[in-house]
Amino acid sequence: MNSPSSAYRILCVVGARPNIMKMAPLMAALRAHGETFDPLLVHTGQHFDAAMSGQHFEVLGLPAAAINLGVGGGSHASQTADVLRRFEPVLDAHRPAAVLVVGDVNSTLACALAAAKKGAPVIHVEAGLRSGDRGMPEEINRILIDQLSDLLFASEPSGVENLLREGIARHRIRFRGNVMIDSLQNHVLLAPPAADILGTYGGELMAGSEGGYGLLTLHRAANVDEAEVLRDLLDTVAQLGSRLPIVFPVHPRTLESIRKYGLEHLLRQPGVFQLPPLGYLEMIGLLKDARLVLTDSGGIQEETTALGVPCLTLRENTERPVTVHAGTNTVVGRERAAILAAADSILLHGGKSGRIPPLWDGKAAERIAADILDWLRQGQQ
Repeated sequence: MNSPSSAYRILCVVGARPNIMKMAPLMAALRAHGETFDPLLVHTGQHFDAAMSGQHFEVLGLPAAAINLGVGGGSHASQTADVLRRFEPVLDAHRPAAVLVVGDVNSTLACALAAAKKGAPVIHVEAGLRSGDRGMPEEINRILIDQLSDLLFASEPSGVENLLREGIARHRIRFRGNVMIDSLQNHVLLAPPAADILGTYGGELMAGSEGGYGLLTLHRAANVDEAEVLRDLLDTVAQLGSRLPIVFPVHPRTLESIRKYGLEHLLRQPGVFQLPPLGYLEMIGLLKDARLVLTDSGGIQEETTALGVPCLTLRENTERPVTVHAGTNTVVGRERAAILAAADSILLHGGKSGRIPPLWDGKAAERIAADILDWLRQGQQ
C-alpha cells in the first residue's frame, strides 16, 4: 500500500456507460490535487462497443483506460465472475491505497468484492440508493457494494438515511452531491441543439415541429426482456406518438428484444422516430430540448430534474426519490392509461417545474476528492 509520503494510488473502476459519466469529474478532481493522487483508470469492458462506451472517453475528457479487463457480455453470474478473476491480479500488481467504484453495475460489485477480499479499502460513490425492489439486479448490487465499502458518498439525502438504516456507521457516510450532475453542467453548453441532431438522422420535420417532441429511453430487464411487457410499452408509445412525436434512441439490448419478439413494426408507427444509440452530448441535446421524457433510466431521472424537463419513469419505483419529491420526475409504472394520462397532463399544463436538489451544483467531485484525501491522511478513520 502507499506510504503517507507518496502519491496515493487510486484504482478508478468503470464498466458501463453511466460509470463513465460519473467517473470523469472524479478523475479530474483527483488529478487537480497534483501529485497527491495517482489515479489509474480500470475499464472492465462490461460495455465494450464504441456506441455504448468508447466514444464517451474523449467527449468527457477521460484518459484512455490504463487497464482494460476485456470482460464483455454474458449473464450476471459469468460477467461478475470474470471481473473478479481478472481484477484480482490488478490489485496484486498495483497495491492501491483505495479502489474507487461508482454506481451499481456488475463491474462495480465485482471490483468492490475483489478489493475487500484483498484488504484494499473501497470507496463507493453514489451509495445508498434504494428502490426497495430486489427483483432489480442493480438493487442487489447496491446493497452488497455498500456493505463492502469503507467510505460511502451518497448523491441525495435518502441515501444517507438508507445506509444508516442498514447499519453503516455514520462516520463512513458522506453527502457531498451528485457527480452525474457535475458532468451534465460541464457539458450542457457543448451539446448540439435537437434540431441539428434530428436533422442528421433525417428528422428535420420533427425537429421543426411547433409542438416539440418527446424523448424515450428503454433498457431495463423488467421492461424489455418479456415480450408482452415490451409490446404493451411500445404500443403505448405509438399511441402517444399521435399526440406528440416521440424520438427513441434504441439501446442495443432493447433492439435485440424487439427483433427477437418480432416487434419491429411498432418502431415504424407514425410519430415514432427511431435513432441508433447516441453519444453523450447528443443525448444531452435531446434531453434539454424535449417537451417531456419517458425513461426507465435512473441517470436520466436525475438529468431531467437538473434540466427542468418533465420526466415520466416507466417503472413501479425509483431509487432516486429526490427527483420525485423535489424534481420534475413522476413514477407512472407500465400501465397504458396511467402513462397516457400523465403525458396528456404535461402537454396540457406543462408538468412539474421542480427545483434543483441540494448539492447538485456541479462541484460534488471536488468535495469528494478533498474528503478522500483527508480520509487517507487520517489513516482511513
